[in-house]
Amino acid sequence: MTVQQTSFEALTVDSLPHRLGRIGALAGRIGRDSAAWKVREVGDGNLNLVFIVDGPTGSVVVKQALPYVRLVGDSWPLPLKRSFFEYHALTRQEARAPGIVPQVLHFDEAQALIVMEYLTPHVILRKALIAGHELPLIAKDLGLFMARTLFRGADLAMPTRDRKADLALFADNVELCDITENLVFTDPYFEAAMNRHTAPQLDPVVAELRADRDLRVEAQRMKHLFAANAETLLHGDLHSGSIMVTGDETRVIDPEFAFYGPMAFDVGMLLANFWMSYFSQDGHEAAGPRDSMRAYLLGVVAETWAVFRAEFARLWRTERTGMLYHRSLFEDRGDMIGSEQALGAVLQSIWHDMLGFAGIEIHRRILGLAHNADFETIEDEDLRASCEAPALRFGRQITVARHKMHSIDEVNALAALIRGEVRR
Repeated sequence: MTVQQTSFEALTVDSLPHRLGRIGALAGRIGRDSAAWKVREVGDGNLNLVFIVDGPTGSVVVKQALPYVRLVGDSWPLPLKRSFFEYHALTRQEARAPGIVPQVLHFDEAQALIVMEYLTPHVILRKALIAGHELPLIAKDLGLFMARTLFRGADLAMPTRDRKADLALFADNVELCDITENLVFTDPYFEAAMNRHTAPQLDPVVAELRADRDLRVEAQRMKHLFAANAETLLHGDLHSGSIMVTGDETRVIDPEFAFYGPMAFDVGMLLANFWMSYFSQDGHEAAGPRDSMRAYLLGVVAETWAVFRAEFARLWRTERTGMLYHRSLFEDRGDMIGSEQALGAVLQSIWHDMLGFAGIEIHRRILGLAHNADFETIEDEDLRASCEAPALRFGRQITVARHKMHSIDEVNALAALIRGEVRR
């Protein structure tokens, strides 16, 4: 039986060659003799099965959704259709930012699986940052990726009918949005059953944050924005574990949380992960000081934001063909100043919202269910907590005081100040 069977069945290392052996795109890529394939299960994420399949003529990745959250087990059911949304997100991201997502070779909706290009010798960005590698291209590549996918997936550029059809398609990704709405925006701020943190070391700061009325209000304002502002097609889970890198290439993977939401969400989530990496570096200094790495990470934050702004502005001036900020009201009237004023207002809104989303992401990765390896791989719990506590305080400040912050350099300086206060 091949994978075209209609009833879902999870793949195994042993069953994969037999079930996928007749898929032409797969066999043509790695070799037609499936008996010669070598299969490894490498999934270490929270949701899915992931296999690397090596054959005589190449390798591919096979990703299959499971009908539950893998991190928790079958007590938390989850629909298989998330692979459908991932497939459609990948095709749109490739069209809007060519060359940065993996090539899709085959999609089987009934079996909830995607066969795609195997990225090698790429490594997960998070692991590279933990190891102290200073990658030269990630800021430019990711700034361009976000600007292009977010701008081109919005009413700023898309024909209205196409944008509304896409909005309707991705609106059905309800269950994964529900995970974000609860695990990211709500659970970290009260004693939810699945929360965990470094205890007892973080207990005082956790109690302080959960008692902070201003923070809870702002977290819910960000949740409101997330749920209500269907602005553009998002990756939806853009963190350093969803990016693969070499010294000269950056690739973005795993957009199964894709949905229509606020532009600032992807940007805030990504920059939050760079800021968390910054705060975690004190816990990875066994081989020597990480001062250079900390400076590098703050530089990545600044450059990513600068590249995003510059590319977004370029697209505004050259590809703004959608219904929003119509050129008939500005450029066609010779009013270039008005167009630039509108661009400035849009970027300022993204800036403030980005900071709020970033602060929330930092909190959920330290206090919620799904934690970051940046902190989790620090075995000494006292040391880990000494890295997490300033990150939590930083997250609180950029969420609550985001409208009082005017530049990325100001925010980076705040991160350095808060870290320095703790290290003294």
